[in-house]
Amino acid sequence: MVGFVIRRILWLIPVLFVVSLITFTLMHAVPGGPWDREKPLNPGTVLRLNEIYGLDKPIWQQYINWFGGMLQFDFGPSYQYRNRGVNDILSDGWPITVQLGVMTFIVAVGIGIPLGIFAALGHNRWPDYVATTISMVGIATPSFVLAILLIVIFSVGLNWFPSRGWKGPNTWVLPVVALAGYQIAQIARYTRASMLEVTRKDYVRTAHSKGVRASAVVVRHMIRNALIPVVTILGPILAFLVTGSFIIENFFGIPGIGRLYIVAIGGRDYSMIMATTVIYAFAVAFLNFIVDILYAYIDPRIRYS
Repeated sequence: MVGFVIRRILWLIPVLFVVSLITFTLMHAVPGGPWDREKPLNPGTVLRLNEIYGLDKPIWQQYINWFGGMLQFDFGPSYQYRNRGVNDILSDGWPITVQLGVMTFIVAVGIGIPLGIFAALGHNRWPDYVATTISMVGIATPSFVLAILLIVIFSVGLNWFPSRGWKGPNTWVLPVVALAGYQIAQIARYTRASMLEVTRKDYVRTAHSKGVRASAVVVRHMIRNALIPVVTILGPILAFLVTGSFIIENFFGIPGIGRLYIVAIGGRDYSMIMATTVIYAFAVAFLNFIVDILYAYIDPRIRYS
C-alpha cells in the first residue's frame, strides 16, 4: 500500500506538467492578449506593459518562468487586477468556492444515494418509477435552467430567498440546490444500477436463504458492495464542485474562483487562467487517488501491491 501511495503521488507531477503545458500553449495560440480593450492602448504602452510582465520574452521562456514560480506556490501577478497577485485573489475566492462545493456535495450524496437505494429496493414498482423520474428530470435539466426556475419561484414569486450574493444561510439555499440537481440525479442512477446488480449476486441469495433479516442483508451485504462503483464518480464530482461551478457562481453573483475564472478568460488574464486550471487538474487527480485508497476500505478484497 505504501509503495502504491508513493507512486500515485509522484504521478501528480507529470500530470500537472502536461496539463499546464497544454493550457499555456493553447492560451497563447488564441488571438488577442491581456491588453486588448474597447479603447485600444497606444503601442508604446503595450510594449511597456509586455516588458513589465515579461510577455516580451519567447513563449518557452515565459512558461519556464511561470512553472518555476508555480513550484514555489507563486502564480504570479494578475493582468486583470493590476495591484493584486493571483495568490491573493485565490485566497479570497477559494474559501467561498470550497464552501459552496462541500455543501452541494453533502446534499447530493445525502439525497442521491438514498434515492438510488429506494429505487432499487422497489424495482419495477412505484418507488422505482418515482425515483427514476426524478433522476431523469435532474439529468435533463441544466443547472442554469434549474437556477432560473428556483429564482422565479422562490425569489421573485414567494420572496423566500435572495437571488444574488453569498452573505449568509439565506443566500446559500438556491445556489446549492441549483448546483446539486444534476449531481443528485447522477448519483441516484449509479446507485440504483449498482444495487440492482448486487441483488443478483450469489452471496445475497445465500444470505436470504439462511434467514438473515432483510434489513441486515441490505445494510451489510448490498449497500456496502454497491457503493464501490458509486465512489468512483464521487471523486470527480467533488473535484468539480470544490473547484468552482462557473455557471452557478456567475449566475448568482458568488465571488468564488469559478466566477473569477470566467472573468479571467474574458480579460485574457493568463496567470489567473493557468492557476485555476492547474488547481482543477490537481483536485481531480488527487481526489481520484483518494477514491482508489477508499476502495481498499470499502471492499476488503481489494489490495494494492
